[in-house]
Amino acid sequence: MKFIKNFFEKTEPLVQKGGKYHWLQSVHDGFFTFLYTPKSTSKTGTHIHDYIDLKRTMSIVVIALLPAVLMGMYNTGFQHFKAIGELASTGFFEIFLFGLIKVLPIIIVSYVVGLGIEFVFAQLRGHEIQEGFLVSGMLIPLVMPIETPLWMIAVATAFAVVFGKEVFGGTGMNIWNPALVARAFLFFAYPAQMSGIKVWVSLSNADKVVDGFTGATPMADAAAGNITYKAADAFFGLIPGSIGETSTLAILIGAVFLIVTGIGNWKIMVSTIAGGAVMGLILNAFAGSAGLSPESAVYFGIPFWHHLILGGFMFGAIFMTTDPVSAAQTDTGKWIYGFLIGFVAILIRVINPAYPEGMMLSILLMNTFAPLIDHYVVKSHIKRRLKRVIVKEQTA
Repeated sequence: MKFIKNFFEKTEPLVQKGGKYHWLQSVHDGFFTFLYTPKSTSKTGTHIHDYIDLKRTMSIVVIALLPAVLMGMYNTGFQHFKAIGELASTGFFEIFLFGLIKVLPIIIVSYVVGLGIEFVFAQLRGHEIQEGFLVSGMLIPLVMPIETPLWMIAVATAFAVVFGKEVFGGTGMNIWNPALVARAFLFFAYPAQMSGIKVWVSLSNADKVVDGFTGATPMADAAAGNITYKAADAFFGLIPGSIGETSTLAILIGAVFLIVTGIGNWKIMVSTIAGGAVMGLILNAFAGSAGLSPESAVYFGIPFWHHLILGGFMFGAIFMTTDPVSAAQTDTGKWIYGFLIGFVAILIRVINPAYPEGMMLSILLMNTFAPLIDHYVVKSHIKRRLKRVIVKEQTA
């Protein structure tokens, strides 16, 4: 691949200041540093040097997402052929290929639109291209229902990049997780297009759908007091749902990879799961209370651990809450931040049956309060240390 490096080195003078294509400097530098280690480094002052830069960090997260991506592709085909009654006669590769053809365009649109906007902002500002969208570009498709129109993916991605990140100054300055901003935008802007059977299951051959088939998500069925899922199917990912959120197994494989590489924060992951489990247990205790409708009683009575493998809970706990920019920064704050996300997510999920999910709203809410959590954690540390100083002075 040396010829690629030679190409970038030969064309570099053309994009420098005064060169014929100087206006493409950010794009040229962005592609070169993505493929190769930057040639320049700091020469003065004190800096920490590491072989892991932002591009490599983002690449590791993308690799961790691959199990969820692949399982999402397979499940897309699985749900389709199940819906038209041809699952038994369809082979593995045909199922996967169908899902690949459906999911790949969504990923492509997300990256083309998002990176295109990133390039434009970098050129206008005269800055280097930031790498944060390498992960957001994959997360956005994974939190979308399979039949979301491509134009809606494009609009949501543009909204997330411009209003969720660039208006705050770009990568590292955003308040909210950009992928969830995209999902929230579609949820509130196009609610009619973001609900219904066709959103969660691809029904290209709708005329073949067997009688009695329901493509509603297990969460929606449970909210209506109708438990239709099997725990094993929910764990392995053979249920309707957003593309990358259905397989808890695939998500946990990614979690292990993030923890082993030191990229993902295990404290936030564990505390989020703990918060969800605690709220699930509390709601279980009220399942037999008088005054609850039969449907609500069923939903309240769902075993707490079922909540952890249903919907977007585990995907959010592993890949969304651990966003290093929008999450809490202090160690104590991370425990509090994660616990509250899990706690509030299950509360919203069960108490508000009109929105039987909760993870998106919970994470965005805690993104907003993350700086406040860190503020009080730091403030408490300062007070505690001041007390030590006063005690030492009094005993001296």
